[in-house]
Amino acid sequence: MAGPPWKDTVRCFSLVFLSLLILPFSSIVACSCILILRVTPYLQPHTQPQDGHPNEARRRTILVTGVGMAKGLTLARSFHLSGHRVIGADFETHNAPCSGRFSRSLSAFYRLPKPSANQGNEKSYTESLNQIINAERVDLWVSCSGVASAVEDAQAKEIIEQNTRCKCIQFDVQTTSTLHEKASFMEECKRIGLPIPETHEVRSPRDVLRVLSKAKSKQKFILKPVGMDDRNRGNMTLLPLPSDMKTKEHISQLPISKSNPWILQQFIPGGEEYCTHALVVRGEVKCFVACPSAELLMHYKALPHDSALWKSMLAFTIEFVQNAPRPEAMTGHLSFDFMASEGTPSQNGFAKNIYAIECNPRAHTAVVLFAQRGSEMEAMVRAYLSALKVDGKETAGVVNGTGPAGPLKGSLVTPPGNSLPRYWIGHDLVSLFLHPILRWVQGLTDFRHVRAAVLGFFTHVFFWKEGTFEAWDPLPAFYLYHVVWPLTILSAWWKNQQWSRINVSTTKMFTC
Repeated sequence: MAGPPWKDTVRCFSLVFLSLLILPFSSIVACSCILILRVTPYLQPHTQPQDGHPNEARRRTILVTGVGMAKGLTLARSFHLSGHRVIGADFETHNAPCSGRFSRSLSAFYRLPKPSANQGNEKSYTESLNQIINAERVDLWVSCSGVASAVEDAQAKEIIEQNTRCKCIQFDVQTTSTLHEKASFMEECKRIGLPIPETHEVRSPRDVLRVLSKAKSKQKFILKPVGMDDRNRGNMTLLPLPSDMKTKEHISQLPISKSNPWILQQFIPGGEEYCTHALVVRGEVKCFVACPSAELLMHYKALPHDSALWKSMLAFTIEFVQNAPRPEAMTGHLSFDFMASEGTPSQNGFAKNIYAIECNPRAHTAVVLFAQRGSEMEAMVRAYLSALKVDGKETAGVVNGTGPAGPLKGSLVTPPGNSLPRYWIGHDLVSLFLHPILRWVQGLTDFRHVRAAVLGFFTHVFFWKEGTFEAWDPLPAFYLYHVVWPLTILSAWWKNQQWSRINVSTTKMFTC
């Protein structure tokens, strides 16, 4: 819960002052990068058409929505570096310009109306996308929008592919709706026979108590809201509590009802959480990455491809797609959240007992691990372009192998083996440097904790890669930290909107 109003005010203006304090240094860095770009080719991206085949050498026009987030910006830059024309589009809220609109990778940027802004605005959102696609003659729409517009993106995909020649990296309405809702996703996993925790959809406090009363001894559960609920999504209270009275009191405070169902899900001991990102084109998993996860994930480090966990999560993803009702119609982004517990491999062959706890039918920020110029990035772009067809044939194949035209058809694209972990300096500066020091000064923590946090901060600065900043494209990071977030924080303060956390990479503020 947020503190008293005066604490919110102090927090708000402290963060804005921090942005102003660092502004001169950021300006020097951004201006230096721009000047170097003008006088030397050292930082130039050297864009070029892909491969040598006639069909593949054709320059495509790609629309990427969600370029204000790191995942959308990563893909826009990747297409640009591979020689394609990129159009960006995104929402702009809190009177703040989208940071991605200033990227050198974009040929044009369009502001989109939010589908949830008012009743019936879904049509306006779809019409805007249609207008952009027709005006810019877009070949491929890569949807990287957020959770709030998942179903609306699916509706737009169906209309766009019916009325234009543009292909869409986005699942249809039925698939998106099934995977977006926690209960229906769990039912789909049960149908296929994939490992998931014991899960119950509950529509009243009485439903919760009934399930808990039948639970095995020492078995614990977590309550999760089905819909968008920033206030309660971070509540990881283990149920049942030590006494029945405390359990009933806790449950009675939650907004569980028939119109607002929740999920009661078995807690998996072990505490290891993982996330994945996959590109699926006509039922084939083309790109895949897996990394450790957290409730608020701000650090991304790819799991090694030879690890049992990586193989298990890839096998889960492939089996899920292959057993879909219409796998040949599945083209889009597919992301899973997993919990892993220690133990022997289960009967279905999944090592370390992994359990899928959630599915996100959209791009995951883990795609930033592909943001490194080289054969893997080019192969990822070709994987996206394989959604297009020329004369009934795919425009490109995808692999990690090599050949006369680069990677060959049929293999999986993964981040490069030397891909650096990603962090966001705006988040780490506060959470790993300033906040621990402040707590130590107040006597709320010991020096060992501060030392470990500060050491982690400098490790990230010197040995990891900032998730938004690129030397050849410095303005998106500059606007993110010195325009977008200050305006967003000030807007929330002005409107008296209380918030608990900030996800710098997705520009999401968690209200409470």
